[in-house]
Amino acid sequence: MSGSSIYFVGAYICKIYSYLCIMYINSDFSRLEIDLKGCLDNYKYFRSKLEDTTKLLVLVKANAYGHGAVEFASLMENAGADYLAVAYPVEGIELRQAGIKSPIIVLTAGTDSFEQIVNYGLEPGIPNLFSLKELCAVLAKRGMRDFPVHIKLDSGMHRLGFMTDELNELEDFLKDCEYVKVKSLYSHLAASDDPDHDAFTHDQVALFKKNADFISESLGYKPMYHVLNSAGIERFPQYQFDMVRLGIGIYGVSAIPGNTLAPVASFKCKVLQVKTLKPGDGTIGYGRHGKIASEGTVIATIPVGYADGIDRHLSRGKGRFSINGHRVPTIGNICMDMCMLDVTGLDVKVGDTVTIFGEDPTIVELADVLGTIPYEILTSVPRRIERIIVK
Repeated sequence: MSGSSIYFVGAYICKIYSYLCIMYINSDFSRLEIDLKGCLDNYKYFRSKLEDTTKLLVLVKANAYGHGAVEFASLMENAGADYLAVAYPVEGIELRQAGIKSPIIVLTAGTDSFEQIVNYGLEPGIPNLFSLKELCAVLAKRGMRDFPVHIKLDSGMHRLGFMTDELNELEDFLKDCEYVKVKSLYSHLAASDDPDHDAFTHDQVALFKKNADFISESLGYKPMYHVLNSAGIERFPQYQFDMVRLGIGIYGVSAIPGNTLAPVASFKCKVLQVKTLKPGDGTIGYGRHGKIASEGTVIATIPVGYADGIDRHLSRGKGRFSINGHRVPTIGNICMDMCMLDVTGLDVKVGDTVTIFGEDPTIVELADVLGTIPYEILTSVPRRIERIIVK
């Protein structure tokens, strides 16, 4: 191996090591702190809802819902998760290259990535016959048999998956196909978090089981069944079947009002500068929307903006972040890399820690202000914000 090759291999190993290290925080950068204890507490909570024989799959797609895919996948692998799942092949490849050994389902495998999926030992979700035929063509070319696949059935979400009237054609194809082994049959609940739609959820599960049983009988063996998401685990544990898929719940968001899970992610940064402005000093920020009070205004500028997932709709006082035990409003428009906070009357200095979301305010509170869901906020935090695992 050449000297340059050794250098790059060593650099890569160091990068992966830094991903997996558990450390305490004492730094001045903007970061998303991942609470190890909170994560494991949530894992145990959901695991306690399941029978001992039920497998637990953890979703780490979309950079683990913004928490850091490699870091979080490693935590879940060590915690005992039976499966991991990602949306796209590139996400699964990243995990394999980082040393993750757990089985990984690619939920949105597409139609032209099967070579990579096979190369990296990923397990594709198959939503239609076209995709299944494309995969089998790749496997036939390689002379491979019994490659693991997961067949998705559409039970009412109407996004992806085999409809009931497509099952006979699927059955006929699978009877003569030696290239794949169906590891699981699964579906997706559309409204398991909403009591107003519980009747629909029960109907979805009934249709899923009916169609899954039809395929199982034709196969001559029984694959795993899975239909429950995080809300389903909490609200419909009677439908856990052979495996469940834990997504937003592991990250600290519950489907049950008043049931507070441990917040896993805390978005924090440090104050860059504090300014005392007098009435005659003009205005604050782009568009001159930040107005100085008649008695003067003290602002603290922080190094995060809309490019860091701080939604611009939180401008002009709509967003309130925590500093030194106080909620303080934004002032003026949020910038790409910075925003300003009104800290008038408070003892705030350069280097003080600001919490965008975490324990105070919570991700749910921030989502309510924006009229959105916690998923959107979490997945909006870009990779330039470092993820750090803390005890």
